[in-house]
Amino acid sequence: MSDSINNKTQITNSNPENWFASWFDSPYYHILYKERNYREAQLFMDNLTHYLNLPEKAKVLDLACGKGRHAIYLNQLGFNVIGADLSENSILEAQKNSNETLHFQVHDMRETFEDKFDAIFNLFTSFGYFENDEDNLTTLKAIKESLTEYGFAVIDFMNVTNVLNNLVPEEVKHVDGIDFQIKRYLKDGHIFKEIDFEDQGHKYHFTEKVKALTLKDFEEMMEEAGIFLLDVFGDYKLKKFHKTESERLIMIFK
Repeated sequence: MSDSINNKTQITNSNPENWFASWFDSPYYHILYKERNYREAQLFMDNLTHYLNLPEKAKVLDLACGKGRHAIYLNQLGFNVIGADLSENSILEAQKNSNETLHFQVHDMRETFEDKFDAIFNLFTSFGYFENDEDNLTTLKAIKESLTEYGFAVIDFMNVTNVLNNLVPEEVKHVDGIDFQIKRYLKDGHIFKEIDFEDQGHKYHFTEKVKALTLKDFEEMMEEAGIFLLDVFGDYKLKKFHKTESERLIMIFK
């Protein structure tokens, strides 16, 4: 972050193909989303691992783990966990919690793991970031190839229909003395979130861009990838998925 002749330097993640690399590595990402409901997330992990009936000390991959909060909780439930994320900063932070049965590593989700897992979790809409649609299919194939013979994978995605029906076009979020000005819109089959704010004499602009994938889109990709979709849920209590009413699209597959 360098000084400029201008009073306020504009700092942006302008590369559309890798917006997630710079934004997820930014401390401001974690400030903006610090109020996420992690108790709800832990309840989801409880329900999910119970539903899957994972064996004691099962090998679990938290794919796109961020700073590892959910990987840590899964490890506390007794599982042998690896957390993987593209963000080097997040993994450095997560590694402070490493132990004999909890490890973290930098990893691109498009690449297959050498290890095989009893369960792979991709949680909280950590899918559909790539500019090239083929990369989404590649990611699904990599997940499938990284499972054991009897393993299960879970993708927890937004329910696009519900999101678009309830989209808030503009709002301001006040967090830690920073006013995050947020704009949301649908464009070219993607849901965009433009985030603008100022801090310590600098202007910042970040863009989140997620492919607006429906259940039908996932079903088509999974069929092409040779994946079996076993069950679909609509919330973290694992209630039945409803196309317009459900908040989440949670898919269990192998």
